[in-house]
Amino acid sequence: MKDLSAPARFRWLPPGLRPDPNHGQMDQQQERTILLVGAAALFAGFDQNIFGLAIPQIQVELQIPENQVGLTAAYFRIAAIFALLLAASADIIGRRQLLLVTLLAQAGFTLLTAFAPGYQSFVWAQFFTRVFGYAEEMLCFVVIAEVVAAQARGWGNGALSAMYYFGAGLASLVFAAVNLLPYGWRALYVIGALPLFAVAYLRRHLPETERFAKREGIGSKSAQALRLVRDIARQYPRRVALVVIAASAFGFAISPATVLAQKYLQDSYQYSPGEVTMLLIPGGLIGLALAILAGRLSDRVGRKPMAFAIVSLVAVCFFLFYNGAPGWAIPLLWILAFFGFFSGDALIAGFALEIVPTQYRATVSGLRYMLEISFGAVALALEGVLYDMLGSHSAAIQVLLAAIPITLIAILFLPEPAGRTLEEMAS
Repeated sequence: MKDLSAPARFRWLPPGLRPDPNHGQMDQQQERTILLVGAAALFAGFDQNIFGLAIPQIQVELQIPENQVGLTAAYFRIAAIFALLLAASADIIGRRQLLLVTLLAQAGFTLLTAFAPGYQSFVWAQFFTRVFGYAEEMLCFVVIAEVVAAQARGWGNGALSAMYYFGAGLASLVFAAVNLLPYGWRALYVIGALPLFAVAYLRRHLPETERFAKREGIGSKSAQALRLVRDIARQYPRRVALVVIAASAFGFAISPATVLAQKYLQDSYQYSPGEVTMLLIPGGLIGLALAILAGRLSDRVGRKPMAFAIVSLVAVCFFLFYNGAPGWAIPLLWILAFFGFFSGDALIAGFALEIVPTQYRATVSGLRYMLEISFGAVALALEGVLYDMLGSHSAAIQVLLAAIPITLIAILFLPEPAGRTLEEMAS
Protein backbone atom coordinates (compact mmCIF):
# COMPACT_ATOMS: atom_id res chain seq x y z
CA MET A 1 0.00 0.00 0.00
CA LYS A 2 1.28 3.46 -0.88
CA ASP A 3 2.67 5.44 2.05
CA LEU A 4 0.58 8.60 2.08
CA SER A 5 2.66 10.08 4.91
CA ALA A 6 5.65 10.46 2.58
CA PRO A 7 6.50 14.01 1.47
CA ALA A 8 4.34 15.43 -1.34
CA ARG A 9 6.08 16.08 -4.66
CA PHE A 10 3.46 17.91 -6.76
CA ARG A 11 4.91 16.57 -10.00
CA TRP A 12 1.68 17.50 -11.81
CA LEU A 13 2.72 21.16 -11.53
CA PRO A 14 5.73 22.87 -13.16
CA PRO A 15 8.54 23.50 -10.62
CA GLY A 16 7.92 27.25 -10.40
CA LEU A 17 4.25 26.75 -9.53
CA ARG A 18 4.71 24.20 -6.74
CA PRO A 19 4.37 25.23 -3.07
CA ASP A 20 7.56 26.56 -1.53
CA PRO A 21 9.03 23.69 0.61
CA ASN A 22 10.43 26.31 2.96
CA HIS A 23 6.85 27.30 3.83
CA GLY A 24 5.78 23.98 5.32
CA GLN A 25 6.25 20.47 3.92
CA MET A 26 3.03 18.65 2.99
CA ASP A 27 2.57 14.88 2.76
CA GLN A 28 1.06 12.82 -0.04
CA GLN A 29 -2.29 12.53 1.74
CA GLN A 30 -2.57 16.31 1.66
CA GLU A 31 -1.52 16.35 -2.01
CA ARG A 32 -4.15 13.70 -2.80
CA THR A 33 -6.83 15.75 -1.06
CA ILE A 34 -5.81 18.87 -3.01
CA LEU A 35 -6.01 16.91 -6.27
CA LEU A 36 -9.46 15.46 -5.53
CA VAL A 37 -10.82 18.83 -4.48
CA GLY A 38 -9.09 20.59 -7.37
CA ALA A 39 -10.43 18.13 -9.95
CA ALA A 40 -13.98 19.02 -8.92
CA ALA A 41 -13.12 22.73 -9.21
CA LEU A 42 -11.71 22.12 -12.68
CA PHE A 43 -14.88 20.51 -14.01
CA ALA A 44 -17.03 23.07 -12.19
CA GLY A 45 -15.09 25.70 -14.13
CA PHE A 46 -15.96 23.79 -17.30
CA ASP A 47 -19.67 23.45 -16.54
CA GLN A 48 -20.33 26.92 -15.14
CA ASN A 49 -18.66 28.67 -18.08
CA ILE A 50 -20.62 26.90 -20.82
CA PHE A 51 -23.51 29.35 -20.61
CA GLY A 52 -21.23 32.38 -20.97
CA LEU A 53 -19.48 30.83 -23.96
CA ALA A 54 -22.59 29.60 -25.76
CA ILE A 55 -25.03 32.47 -25.05
CA PRO A 56 -25.51 33.30 -28.75
CA GLN A 57 -26.25 29.66 -29.63
CA ILE A 58 -28.51 29.08 -26.60
CA GLN A 59 -30.30 32.38 -27.28
CA VAL A 60 -31.24 31.30 -30.78
CA GLU A 61 -32.59 27.87 -29.83
CA LEU A 62 -34.40 28.91 -26.64
CA GLN A 63 -35.49 32.30 -28.03
CA ILE A 64 -34.05 34.47 -25.22
CA PRO A 65 -34.47 38.24 -25.86
CA GLU A 66 -31.35 40.40 -25.70
CA ASN A 67 -32.46 42.27 -22.57
CA GLN A 68 -33.20 38.96 -20.80
CA VAL A 69 -29.70 37.47 -21.08
CA GLY A 70 -28.45 39.02 -17.84
CA LEU A 71 -31.70 38.19 -16.07
CA THR A 72 -31.35 34.53 -17.09
CA ALA A 73 -27.92 34.40 -15.50
CA ALA A 74 -29.40 36.12 -12.43
CA TYR A 75 -31.94 33.28 -12.06
CA PHE A 76 -29.05 30.82 -11.88
CA ARG A 77 -27.38 32.81 -9.12
CA ILE A 78 -30.38 32.78 -6.82
CA ALA A 79 -29.28 29.19 -6.23
CA ALA A 80 -26.50 30.57 -4.01
CA ILE A 81 -29.02 31.19 -1.21
CA PHE A 82 -29.86 27.50 -1.05
CA ALA A 83 -26.21 26.55 -1.56
CA LEU A 84 -25.37 28.50 1.61
CA LEU A 85 -27.70 26.29 3.65
CA LEU A 86 -25.98 23.22 2.26
CA ALA A 87 -22.47 24.53 2.82
CA ALA A 88 -23.23 25.72 6.35
CA SER A 89 -24.37 22.22 7.29
CA ALA A 90 -20.76 21.07 6.76
CA ASP A 91 -19.92 22.74 10.08
CA ILE A 92 -22.29 20.21 11.67
CA ILE A 93 -22.16 16.99 9.63
CA GLY A 94 -18.64 17.30 8.23
CA ARG A 95 -16.90 18.24 5.00
CA ARG A 96 -16.44 14.77 3.48
CA GLN A 97 -20.08 13.62 3.37
CA LEU A 98 -21.32 16.86 1.87
CA LEU A 99 -18.59 16.97 -0.76
CA LEU A 100 -19.75 13.60 -2.07
CA VAL A 101 -23.44 14.58 -2.16
CA THR A 102 -22.89 17.95 -3.84
CA LEU A 103 -20.60 16.54 -6.53
CA LEU A 104 -22.98 13.75 -7.54
CA ALA A 105 -25.98 16.08 -7.61
CA GLN A 106 -24.08 18.68 -9.63
CA ALA A 107 -23.17 16.00 -12.18
CA GLY A 108 -26.76 14.79 -12.43
CA PHE A 109 -28.33 18.20 -13.01
CA THR A 110 -25.59 19.20 -15.47
CA LEU A 111 -26.53 16.14 -17.51
CA LEU A 112 -30.22 17.04 -17.30
CA THR A 113 -29.44 20.50 -18.68
CA ALA A 114 -28.36 18.91 -21.95
CA PHE A 115 -31.84 17.44 -22.41
CA ALA A 116 -33.88 20.52 -21.42
CA PRO A 117 -36.72 20.83 -23.98
CA GLY A 118 -37.36 24.56 -23.46
CA TYR A 119 -36.33 27.76 -21.69
CA GLN A 120 -38.02 27.07 -18.34
CA SER A 121 -36.66 23.54 -18.00
CA PHE A 122 -33.20 24.82 -18.97
CA VAL A 123 -33.32 27.47 -16.24
CA TRP A 124 -34.50 24.99 -13.60
CA ALA A 125 -31.86 22.40 -14.53
CA GLN A 126 -29.13 25.03 -14.32
CA PHE A 127 -30.61 26.41 -11.10
CA PHE A 128 -30.23 23.06 -9.32
CA THR A 129 -26.84 22.52 -10.93
CA ARG A 130 -25.72 25.77 -9.32
CA VAL A 131 -27.26 24.94 -5.91
CA PHE A 132 -24.97 21.94 -5.60
CA GLY A 133 -22.11 23.40 -7.63
CA TYR A 134 -21.90 26.57 -5.55
CA ALA A 135 -22.02 24.55 -2.32
CA GLU A 136 -19.26 22.31 -3.69
CA GLU A 137 -17.10 25.32 -4.51
CA MET A 138 -17.61 26.82 -1.04
CA LEU A 139 -16.53 23.57 0.58
CA CYS A 140 -13.50 23.14 -1.69
CA PHE A 141 -12.01 26.38 -0.33
CA VAL A 142 -12.80 25.26 3.24
CA VAL A 143 -10.96 21.97 2.75
CA ILE A 144 -7.92 23.69 1.20
CA ALA A 145 -7.72 26.10 4.15
CA GLU A 146 -7.85 23.24 6.64
CA VAL A 147 -5.30 20.89 5.03
CA VAL A 148 -2.63 23.31 3.75
CA ALA A 149 0.16 24.65 5.98
CA ALA A 150 -0.31 28.21 7.28
CA GLN A 151 2.56 29.59 5.19
CA ALA A 152 1.15 28.06 1.98
CA ARG A 153 -2.59 28.81 2.23
CA GLY A 154 -2.30 31.60 -0.32
CA TRP A 155 -0.70 29.13 -2.73
CA GLY A 156 -3.51 26.65 -2.01
CA ASN A 157 -6.25 29.17 -2.78
CA GLY A 158 -4.41 30.27 -5.90
CA ALA A 159 -3.98 26.66 -7.08
CA LEU A 160 -7.69 25.95 -6.56
CA SER A 161 -8.62 29.10 -8.45
CA ALA A 162 -6.22 28.15 -11.24
CA MET A 163 -7.84 24.72 -11.61
CA TYR A 164 -11.23 26.39 -11.99
CA TYR A 165 -9.64 28.72 -14.55
CA PHE A 166 -8.16 25.72 -16.39
CA GLY A 167 -11.62 24.13 -16.53
CA ALA A 168 -12.96 27.28 -18.16
CA GLY A 169 -10.16 26.98 -20.71
CA LEU A 170 -11.11 23.39 -21.47
CA ALA A 171 -14.71 24.50 -21.96
CA SER A 172 -13.56 27.03 -24.54
CA LEU A 173 -11.51 24.34 -26.30
CA VAL A 174 -14.58 22.15 -26.72
CA PHE A 175 -16.69 25.22 -27.56
CA ALA A 176 -14.57 25.76 -30.70
CA ALA A 177 -16.39 22.77 -32.19
CA VAL A 178 -19.87 23.78 -31.00
CA ASN A 179 -21.14 24.07 -34.56
CA LEU A 180 -19.75 20.63 -35.42
CA LEU A 181 -20.82 18.67 -32.34
CA PRO A 182 -24.05 16.68 -32.53
CA TYR A 183 -26.80 18.73 -30.84
CA GLY A 184 -24.47 21.74 -30.55
CA TRP A 185 -24.37 23.42 -27.13
CA ARG A 186 -26.22 20.52 -25.52
CA ALA A 187 -23.23 18.27 -26.15
CA LEU A 188 -21.08 20.63 -24.06
CA TYR A 189 -23.16 19.88 -20.96
CA VAL A 190 -22.93 16.11 -21.55
CA ILE A 191 -19.14 16.37 -21.89
CA GLY A 192 -18.99 18.44 -18.69
CA ALA A 193 -21.16 16.10 -16.62
CA LEU A 194 -19.45 12.75 -17.23
CA PRO A 195 -16.06 13.55 -15.60
CA LEU A 196 -17.86 14.72 -12.44
CA PHE A 197 -19.24 11.20 -11.93
CA ALA A 198 -15.69 9.84 -12.27
CA VAL A 199 -14.32 12.33 -9.72
CA ALA A 200 -17.12 11.42 -7.30
CA TYR A 201 -16.10 7.76 -7.57
CA LEU A 202 -12.44 8.57 -6.91
CA ARG A 203 -13.43 10.81 -4.01
CA ARG A 204 -15.13 8.01 -2.03
CA HIS A 205 -11.95 7.52 0.01
CA LEU A 206 -11.48 11.22 0.75
CA PRO A 207 -10.85 11.55 4.51
CA GLU A 208 -12.51 14.07 6.79
CA THR A 209 -10.28 17.07 7.49
CA GLU A 210 -8.29 16.66 10.68
CA ARG A 211 -9.42 19.96 12.13
CA PHE A 212 -13.10 19.07 11.80
CA ALA A 213 -12.59 15.49 13.01
CA LYS A 214 -11.10 16.79 16.28
CA ARG A 215 -14.29 18.67 17.11
CA GLU A 216 -16.91 16.06 16.09
CA GLY A 217 -19.35 14.81 18.68
CA ILE A 218 -19.62 18.03 20.67
CA GLY A 219 -23.29 18.24 21.68
CA SER A 220 -26.36 17.53 19.59
CA LYS A 221 -26.60 18.66 15.97
CA SER A 222 -29.47 21.05 16.67
CA ALA A 223 -27.66 22.58 19.64
CA GLN A 224 -24.54 23.04 17.50
CA ALA A 225 -26.57 24.80 14.81
CA LEU A 226 -28.09 27.26 17.29
CA ARG A 227 -24.75 27.98 18.95
CA LEU A 228 -23.15 28.44 15.54
CA VAL A 229 -25.35 31.33 14.44
CA ARG A 230 -25.32 33.00 17.87
CA ASP A 231 -21.56 32.77 18.38
CA ILE A 232 -20.58 34.07 14.94
CA ALA A 233 -22.69 37.19 15.44
CA ARG A 234 -21.36 37.73 18.95
CA GLN A 235 -17.65 36.96 18.52
CA TYR A 236 -16.69 38.17 15.03
CA PRO A 237 -19.21 40.77 13.83
CA ARG A 238 -16.66 43.25 12.41
CA ARG A 239 -14.58 40.67 10.56
CA VAL A 240 -17.55 38.91 9.04
CA ALA A 241 -19.22 42.19 8.06
CA LEU A 242 -16.08 43.44 6.29
CA VAL A 243 -15.48 40.26 4.30
CA VAL A 244 -19.09 39.99 3.14
CA ILE A 245 -19.14 43.68 2.15
CA ALA A 246 -15.96 43.16 0.12
CA ALA A 247 -17.36 40.04 -1.54
CA SER A 248 -20.81 41.51 -2.21
CA ALA A 249 -19.45 44.61 -3.93
CA PHE A 250 -16.97 42.52 -5.91
CA GLY A 251 -19.71 40.18 -7.13
CA PHE A 252 -21.99 43.09 -8.01
CA ALA A 253 -19.32 44.89 -10.03
CA ILE A 254 -17.68 41.98 -11.80
CA SER A 255 -20.42 39.41 -12.50
CA PRO A 256 -21.96 41.04 -15.61
CA ALA A 257 -18.48 41.70 -17.02
CA THR A 258 -17.45 38.05 -16.72
CA VAL A 259 -20.74 36.47 -17.80
CA LEU A 260 -21.06 38.55 -20.97
CA ALA A 261 -17.38 38.72 -22.00
CA GLN A 262 -17.47 35.88 -24.54
CA LYS A 263 -20.78 37.15 -25.98
CA TYR A 264 -19.20 40.61 -26.30
CA LEU A 265 -16.29 39.12 -28.24
CA GLN A 266 -18.64 37.35 -30.64
CA ASP A 267 -21.11 40.24 -31.07
CA SER A 268 -18.87 43.34 -31.00
CA TYR A 269 -15.59 41.99 -32.39
CA GLN A 270 -17.10 39.25 -34.58
CA TYR A 271 -15.03 36.49 -32.99
CA SER A 272 -16.02 33.02 -34.23
CA PRO A 273 -16.25 30.14 -31.68
CA GLY A 274 -12.84 28.99 -32.88
CA GLU A 275 -11.33 32.45 -32.41
CA VAL A 276 -12.79 32.67 -28.91
CA THR A 277 -11.01 29.40 -28.14
CA MET A 278 -7.75 30.69 -29.65
CA LEU A 279 -7.90 33.52 -27.10
CA LEU A 280 -9.15 31.53 -24.11
CA ILE A 281 -6.75 28.56 -24.26
CA PRO A 282 -3.36 30.35 -24.26
CA GLY A 283 -4.85 33.18 -22.22
CA GLY A 284 -6.20 30.70 -19.72
CA LEU A 285 -2.84 28.96 -19.36
CA ILE A 286 -1.15 32.31 -18.72
CA GLY A 287 -3.88 33.24 -16.24
CA LEU A 288 -3.54 29.85 -14.52
CA ALA A 289 0.17 30.37 -13.91
CA LEU A 290 -0.36 33.97 -12.78
CA ALA A 291 -3.11 32.93 -10.34
CA ILE A 292 -0.84 30.39 -8.61
CA LEU A 293 2.07 32.84 -8.52
CA ALA A 294 -0.21 35.53 -7.08
CA GLY A 295 -1.25 33.12 -4.34
CA ARG A 296 2.38 32.33 -3.52
CA LEU A 297 3.25 36.02 -3.51
CA SER A 298 0.39 36.73 -1.09
CA ASP A 299 2.05 34.32 1.36
CA ARG A 300 5.12 36.58 1.30
CA VAL A 301 3.87 40.15 0.99
CA GLY A 302 0.44 39.65 2.58
CA ARG A 303 -3.12 39.05 1.46
CA LYS A 304 -4.24 42.68 1.81
CA PRO A 305 -1.76 44.37 -0.56
CA MET A 306 -2.19 41.59 -3.13
CA ALA A 307 -5.99 41.68 -2.92
CA PHE A 308 -6.04 45.48 -3.21
CA ALA A 309 -3.73 45.47 -6.24
CA ILE A 310 -5.52 42.64 -8.06
CA VAL A 311 -9.05 43.97 -7.49
CA SER A 312 -7.89 47.35 -8.82
CA LEU A 313 -6.35 45.62 -11.84
CA VAL A 314 -9.50 43.69 -12.72
CA ALA A 315 -11.64 46.86 -12.55
CA VAL A 316 -9.34 48.83 -14.86
CA CYS A 317 -8.97 45.98 -17.37
CA PHE A 318 -12.69 45.24 -17.62
CA PHE A 319 -13.48 48.95 -17.97
CA LEU A 320 -11.06 49.25 -20.89
CA PHE A 321 -12.22 45.92 -22.37
CA TYR A 322 -15.82 47.19 -22.59
CA ASN A 323 -14.81 50.72 -23.63
CA GLY A 324 -14.18 50.05 -27.32
CA ALA A 325 -10.51 49.12 -26.98
CA PRO A 326 -8.67 48.48 -30.28
CA GLY A 327 -8.69 44.90 -31.47
CA TRP A 328 -4.98 44.31 -30.75
CA ALA A 329 -5.49 45.20 -27.05
CA ILE A 330 -8.46 42.90 -26.48
CA PRO A 331 -6.48 39.66 -25.85
CA LEU A 332 -4.19 41.33 -23.30
CA LEU A 333 -7.11 42.99 -21.49
CA TRP A 334 -9.07 39.73 -21.45
CA ILE A 335 -6.17 37.77 -19.96
CA LEU A 336 -5.43 40.35 -17.25
CA ALA A 337 -9.11 40.89 -16.44
CA PHE A 338 -9.89 37.20 -15.98
CA PHE A 339 -6.66 36.55 -14.10
CA GLY A 340 -7.66 39.41 -11.80
CA PHE A 341 -11.18 38.06 -11.44
CA PHE A 342 -10.16 34.52 -10.43
CA SER A 343 -7.25 35.64 -8.24
CA GLY A 344 -9.22 38.43 -6.58
CA ASP A 345 -12.10 36.07 -5.88
CA ALA A 346 -9.71 33.49 -4.40
CA LEU A 347 -8.07 36.07 -2.13
CA ILE A 348 -11.42 37.36 -0.84
CA ALA A 349 -12.54 33.76 -0.30
CA GLY A 350 -9.31 33.20 1.64
CA PHE A 351 -10.13 36.01 4.06
CA ALA A 352 -13.50 34.40 4.84
CA LEU A 353 -11.74 31.11 5.61
CA GLU A 354 -8.80 32.44 7.59
CA ILE A 355 -10.38 34.96 9.95
CA VAL A 356 -12.74 32.63 11.88
CA PRO A 357 -12.29 29.32 13.78
CA THR A 358 -12.91 25.86 12.35
CA GLN A 359 -16.45 25.54 13.74
CA TYR A 360 -17.58 28.62 11.79
CA ARG A 361 -15.48 28.26 8.65
CA ALA A 362 -17.95 26.59 6.28
CA THR A 363 -20.77 28.87 7.44
CA VAL A 364 -18.85 32.12 6.96
CA SER A 365 -17.35 30.89 3.69
CA GLY A 366 -20.84 29.98 2.47
CA LEU A 367 -22.22 33.35 3.57
CA ARG A 368 -19.46 35.16 1.69
CA TYR A 369 -20.07 33.13 -1.44
CA MET A 370 -23.85 33.38 -1.26
CA LEU A 371 -23.80 37.17 -0.95
CA GLU A 372 -21.19 37.55 -3.69
CA ILE A 373 -23.28 35.44 -6.08
CA SER A 374 -26.56 37.05 -4.98
CA PHE A 375 -25.32 40.60 -5.48
CA GLY A 376 -23.96 39.43 -8.81
CA ALA A 377 -27.49 38.25 -9.64
CA VAL A 378 -28.87 41.68 -8.73
CA ALA A 379 -26.30 43.30 -11.02
CA LEU A 380 -27.13 40.92 -13.87
CA ALA A 381 -30.84 41.70 -13.55
CA LEU A 382 -30.02 45.43 -13.40
CA GLU A 383 -27.81 45.07 -16.48
CA GLY A 384 -30.90 44.31 -18.55
CA VAL A 385 -32.56 47.50 -17.30
CA LEU A 386 -29.43 49.55 -18.02
CA TYR A 387 -29.20 47.94 -21.46
CA ASP A 388 -32.63 49.32 -22.30
CA MET A 389 -31.66 52.77 -20.92
CA LEU A 390 -28.15 53.08 -22.38
CA GLY A 391 -28.52 51.00 -25.53
CA SER A 392 -25.59 48.61 -25.12
CA HIS A 393 -24.20 45.91 -22.84
CA SER A 394 -20.81 47.63 -22.70
CA ALA A 395 -22.21 50.89 -21.30
CA ALA A 396 -24.31 49.04 -18.72
CA ILE A 397 -21.32 47.01 -17.53
CA GLN A 398 -19.11 50.09 -17.16
CA VAL A 399 -21.72 51.68 -14.87
CA LEU A 400 -21.85 48.56 -12.67
CA LEU A 401 -18.05 48.50 -12.28
CA ALA A 402 -18.37 51.63 -10.12
CA ALA A 403 -18.99 49.39 -7.08
CA ILE A 404 -15.33 48.26 -6.97
CA PRO A 405 -14.13 51.02 -4.54
CA ILE A 406 -16.42 49.53 -1.85
CA THR A 407 -14.45 46.28 -2.09
CA LEU A 408 -11.14 48.12 -1.89
CA ILE A 409 -12.16 50.05 1.24
CA ALA A 410 -13.36 46.88 2.99
CA ILE A 411 -10.07 45.10 2.21
CA LEU A 412 -8.10 47.87 3.91
CA PHE A 413 -9.87 47.23 7.24
CA LEU A 414 -9.60 43.40 7.25
CA PRO A 415 -6.99 41.70 9.48
CA GLU A 416 -3.88 40.32 7.75
CA PRO A 417 -3.88 36.48 7.88
CA ALA A 418 -0.75 35.72 5.82
CA GLY A 419 1.79 33.60 7.68
CA ARG A 420 -0.40 33.07 10.74
CA THR A 421 -2.00 29.78 11.69
CA LEU A 422 -5.78 29.45 11.64
CA GLU A 423 -5.72 29.10 15.42
CA GLU A 424 -3.76 32.35 15.81
CA MET A 425 -6.24 34.17 13.60
CA ALA A 426 -9.17 32.81 15.59
CA SER A 427 -7.76 34.16 18.84
